[in-house]
Amino acid sequence: MEKLNNRQQKILSLIIHEHIQSAEPVASNRLVNDYNLDLSSATVRNEMAFLTESGFLRQPHTSAGRVPTEEGYRYFVGNLMRNTTLPEDARRTISHQFYQSRNDISNWMHLAASILANQSKAASLVTSPHAEQVRFKHLELIATHNTQILVVLVLEGGEIHQNVFTTDVPVNQEDLSQVSNRLSALFSGKDRHAIQALENQYSDLEKSILDWFLLEMEQTENLTAGEVILDGLTNVLAEPEFMESDDARKALKLIEERTLLQDLISRSGFNDQTNGVQVLIGGEGTWDELKQMSIILAKYGLPGVATGTLGVFGPIRMSYGHSISIVRFLSSLLSDFVAEQW
Repeated sequence: MEKLNNRQQKILSLIIHEHIQSAEPVASNRLVNDYNLDLSSATVRNEMAFLTESGFLRQPHTSAGRVPTEEGYRYFVGNLMRNTTLPEDARRTISHQFYQSRNDISNWMHLAASILANQSKAASLVTSPHAEQVRFKHLELIATHNTQILVVLVLEGGEIHQNVFTTDVPVNQEDLSQVSNRLSALFSGKDRHAIQALENQYSDLEKSILDWFLLEMEQTENLTAGEVILDGLTNVLAEPEFMESDDARKALKLIEERTLLQDLISRSGFNDQTNGVQVLIGGEGTWDELKQMSIILAKYGLPGVATGTLGVFGPIRMSYGHSISIVRFLSSLLSDFVAEQW
């Protein structure tokens, strides 16, 4: 990559800042006038020409100003962007909101998605924490209607699975409670392999329930991510890039339908670090469908125990500094919550 001197770096930073704000090409005289640069327009034009030849800027039209390229944004994020943190009052407000719903995982997943979308003015995604080793926590059997039984399986971390079983003869609630208490005591804290290895006598009903929840535990282990929650899609649809581009709207549709998300999450390299933030600009040559988008992702949770992913996505022309700071802050906050739950 071309090495830029201080003046070139400053001009590139200012163009990116202006383009993020306006979504319009940036001309040399605008930089000189708006930022009181101690440079002539001709000098700025020469530097802009150099940045264009080097692949950091492009000129949409012959007489237009310049806009950043993917490489320009990558250079900015990797070399020029200042580390930013959320203001103290914003962090305090967000922490208080989470504290009020800290015992309800589903609640704080939706809250995290909402805060990410509102703070970044983009769209957000949050996956629920996914246990890397699925362990049994509790079983509940509830008599519902005549010969029907609602079976509720709770895994460590709070993930819940339900199924309805039908028996040949009615079973009263007292007998069901005894069965659920027995199985819960027997399997508590065990993974499916440990449960399968137990030598025990089971009734026909217990065998049916056992087969079901072992399959549920196996399928949960094989998931690459938990439930995906999206928010703020209308923020992105309102941006000029998405109002005017069919390709950009198709990319958004793919994300909304989850066809791209699982691959994106599973292939994004975090190296099991929960405090790192990954910035994907224009698909990074891997996801052609995302060539007009940027995505900021972070992992949260306890590596080796339970982890999830959160992030924001929108046009390449996004406010990277603020978006990265809110993603990093919520990643740390949710990691603390997962530590408490597990």
